[in-house]
Amino acid sequence: MRIIFAGTPEFAAVALRRLCADGFEVALVLTQPDRPAGRGLQVQPSAVKLVAQAHGIPVLQPRSLRLDGVAADAAQATRDAIAALDADVMVVAAYGLLLPRWLLDDMRLERTPQRVRHGCINIHASLLPRWRGAAPIHRAIEAGDALTGVCIMHMEEGLDTGGVILSESLAIQHDGPHADTTGSLQDRLAMLGAELVVTALRSAQRGPLVAQQQAVNGVCYAAKVSKLDARVDWTLSAAQVDRRVRAFNPAPGAWSTCNGQVLKLWRSQVLGGAVIGDTPGRILAVGAQGIDVACGASVLRLHELQRAGGRRLPAAEFMRGFELGVGMHLGDALAAA
Repeated sequence: MRIIFAGTPEFAAVALRRLCADGFEVALVLTQPDRPAGRGLQVQPSAVKLVAQAHGIPVLQPRSLRLDGVAADAAQATRDAIAALDADVMVVAAYGLLLPRWLLDDMRLERTPQRVRHGCINIHASLLPRWRGAAPIHRAIEAGDALTGVCIMHMEEGLDTGGVILSESLAIQHDGPHADTTGSLQDRLAMLGAELVVTALRSAQRGPLVAQQQAVNGVCYAAKVSKLDARVDWTLSAAQVDRRVRAFNPAPGAWSTCNGQVLKLWRSQVLGGAVIGDTPGRILAVGAQGIDVACGASVLRLHELQRAGGRRLPAAEFMRGFELGVGMHLGDALAAA
């Protein structure tokens, strides 16, 4: 079986490593162009590109797959390379570019006595039809979902609307010292996705991949996360704010303000008890255990914070270099976020 793999971040790289380790023939990798990253903003290859290079797999990095766009030449070269390979399936995981109609058509399902071709299949980190779209892990944590999971699905032009071939659920931990962040949950889902796509491809070696049409009820869209989404609204309950802190860790980072400065919030804990008559965002207590902040309901304890240009620090250490006292407010006016 000849495979084309399309993906960009570490979530996808986990699946590519697994395919290579299990002896599948990955003939070509598509990934996003190298981009600036890290504190020094040096141009760096994607996680998927690094895996491909380590295994000697050819890599293409078109800026766009549109044949009528500004990068039409690169898109056409990609189309020619795909046609020349005559691959049996394309595996897609967090690629970052929408697959255009020409690609879906060129990789279309083919079932003849001479050949079974499986089209494009996607590793999607949610239990469809819940959380179609770009940020299913963030949104599942933010919403307080008890379960998420991975679907292996056929791809079509609609947004995550293809039939599901395989799926498996995974519990989201919302409480305690091991409460999930997007980072920790993504790691677990990446391993599950790699396992499921291997299972699907082994099944494909024996015959066509059969998928069921998705349900039309219960559809939720996981919109891409913006910096504005990550700003903390202290009028929400402490549980809701805590979910946002975890949902936006490691990126873009939940944030609030104090005295006109941006503070990133990385780790928090919901405390019991009601807050009566206190202004949301007011600091109620500071100490070695953390910073207690009034919310719309109950109290949130902040355990790890970061100021602009600084490091992520435990609350006690953070307060040695940034004054936070009882009665001060988080979420004040901000001149420039």
